[in-house]
Formats: sequence, structure tokens, C-alpha cells
Amino acid sequence: MSDGAPTVLARILAETREEVERRKRRAPLAQLEAAAGARSPGMTSFRDALLAPGMSVIAEFKRRSPSAGELHEDPDVEEVLGAYRDGGAAAVSILTEGPNFGGSLEDLQAARAICGLPLLRKDFVVDHYQLVESIAAGADAVLLIVAALPRPELASLHGAARAMGLDVLVEVHDRDELSSALALDPDLVGINNRDLRDFSVDVRRTERLMADVPPGVTVVSESGIANAEQLRSLYEQGVQAVLVGEFLMRSADAAGSLRALRSFNPAHDTL
Repeated sequence: MSDGAPTVLARILAETREEVERRKRRAPLAQLEAAAGARSPGMTSFRDALLAPGMSVIAEFKRRSPSAGELHEDPDVEEVLGAYRDGGAAAVSILTEGPNFGGSLEDLQAARAICGLPLLRKDFVVDHYQLVESIAAGADAVLLIVAALPRPELASLHGAARAMGLDVLVEVHDRDELSSALALDPDLVGINNRDLRDFSVDVRRTERLMADVPPGVTVVSESGIANAEQLRSLYEQGVQAVLVGEFLMRSADAAGSLRALRSFNPAHDTL
């Protein structure tokens, strides 16, 4: 966080905490826990889906962003997720933050009703309530952003999510954040090429941090991914999966664009 004007991330986090308190009043925790307890686990876990041979693609349903504006005119969850399935996505990310990204829990619920792929709830998780909310809405995994959370809160949410049966993608942007993430002994680390303080993108961020990731940690490269050669380069660096949102949401043929990304297939390639 900067010492001057609030960053984009700081503003979003303040809005998120206010929104979570409103949702707590509308749907008490006990009500959500009952819904979460009634949900059956998916056939394939989010992490297992990413460990398939080759480079896995997490395709994201994302309506808009603070930096790019509207990505698709009135996108339909069923249509977009059908394209992602046809294009060979390993898993799907549903962005549920409302004020800045236009998402909602209803998008996640709709995705669960029609999609058999593992689902990541991508949001700014700052409260235990959101973990229960995620399970009740159909998520198999949640995102925890190191830059968004004090370290004790990060550890508490990570442990609670795992105890609930959720996979956790721990997102980092620099070496200090990666060190904090690794202290959690995580299964999954997301390296976001977008700096959430100013929303600038540098795809080489993943390359710079990979050397510090120990064996056994599954790495997901996020943001700025738009072609098969990027997948090849990332795979050669040891990345197991990529998360792609804006490129696919802007495409007139999301299934075809996803297949083009996956035309680099290291499972059948000689590197």
C-alpha cells in the first residue's frame, strides 16, 4: 500500500468489507452453513484438475474490470461456460465482486448449476463468512490475495478454507508476498502479472518469481495471457496452469480462442 492516495486495491477492500457486512445482515451465517452443509463435493477437485498432464487453462467469467471497462456486452453465463467447456478449459474462475467487476454470487450459482468443471470463486476474500458463502454458492476453491490481508488474517482464512474442503489459490505479486504465501505451506500459488495497486500488467512477473517457488507447489500464472507461445514459455519455466479472463471474454469465439491457446500442448510436445 502506498502512503499517499488510496490504491485501487485499498478502495476495493474497503468496499468489500462494507458489502460483506450488508450480506451478513441479509443472510445470517447459520443460514449459509446449512446450505453449505447440504452441498455435495465435486467429482474432481480444483487442484487435481490443474495437475493433469500439460498446461491447464482456468477460463474466467468476468464482466468488466476497473482498468478495461466492459469486456462483453451482457454476457450469458451458460453461453460463455459452454464455450469454455467446448474449448477444453480445465477449470473455471467466476469473478463475483460487484461494484468494480460487475460480478455476483448469482453468477457463481448459475455456473454451478450448468457446469461440471471445478469452480474458483475469484473475489477479495477478507472474512470467514465469505468462505461459507463460497461453498454454499457452489465454489470448489477460493482466491486469497496476500496483498489484501494482514498475515495473521491470511493464515487464519487459509487454514479455515482448507478445513472446509476448499482448495485455495494464494495470489502474490512480488517476492515478499511469495515468502508470506510459502509460509502457509500452500498447494497452489497464483502469480498475478497484474499489480492490483495500479492495475499495470507485466507478464514477466511470473518468470521473475518462479525461481523462488519450491518443488511441489502448483503455480498458476494470472493476467496478460493471450497466445500459445506465452503458454509454452511459462510451461518451460515450470508453471502448471494459466488463468485467462479478458482475452477470452472479449473474443467473438471463446471456444476457438481457448483452443488456439491450448494449441501448445506439452503433453504431446517435445520441448
